[in-house]
Amino acid sequence: MAGFCLLAAGLRVRAQPPHGVAFYDADCLYDTVPSPFGNDTRYLPQGEMRWTGERYRRKVMQTAAVIDSLGLPLVGLYGVENESVVRDVAAACKGDYAYLFRTTDSYNGLDFALFYFGDRFFPDRVEAGHFWMTAAGELRGAGRVCLLMSASDRYIGYKIEEHRRQHPDERLLVAGRTAGAEPQRCGLSEPLAAARRAGRGTRRAGNRWEMRSNVLIDTAFRVVRGDVYARRWLFDPSGEAPWATYTRRRYEGGPGANLPVFCYFR
Repeated sequence: MAGFCLLAAGLRVRAQPPHGVAFYDADCLYDTVPSPFGNDTRYLPQGEMRWTGERYRRKVMQTAAVIDSLGLPLVGLYGVENESVVRDVAAACKGDYAYLFRTTDSYNGLDFALFYFGDRFFPDRVEAGHFWMTAAGELRGAGRVCLLMSASDRYIGYKIEEHRRQHPDERLLVAGRTAGAEPQRCGLSEPLAAARRAGRGTRRAGNRWEMRSNVLIDTAFRVVRGDVYARRWLFDPSGEAPWATYTRRRYEGGPGANLPVFCYFR
């Protein structure tokens, strides 16, 4: 875990605590039931990954532990197969999270969910499409916001520009795959830019880190802090890479090959 800064237990502020948003790619959280829609044949008990009920329950508990550990009012999640999976994760969370789910009709059957504190965020519009999901509403103390989550670098720039045209009254938060965006041109700041320059990332690719997941924040907000969320229990025994659920087809039993990202803002 060299080069990573662990998140402090709390932020000492005299005024109202900052708002917080996080994003976590759960890395293929399928259930064990054949899907009539997406292609989940690899992740079935008889599939090549030998995905059993016991392995499923372990990953659900690990994903819930990540959400609880983040402890933020907005936690975007990608890589869940269906709402039944999301309900299982919510039930396993110790925090009092509500959730939003929409299917994106992706070929791999993986979708988004938003876990949120119901006394902090009051959603009134939820939309989803191919590799994206948005949730808009009032964030207490911050006004009207919209969280746009993306699993594709290819379409994210277009989705940001479309949102700016259609909803100019909403302050925009973007999470997930953002490499195709032009943040400054779209009125967004990059809270994780310093972490990326320092060599940190969310996923290990050979001998280097990649910032596969990211967070962008509307410039109407002031960023307090943004970084990759690193905890020792999210790393494999070597401490050099996230503890994957699988290495190729070998079951490792970890939460997944990705680290979460987070941002505090005012």
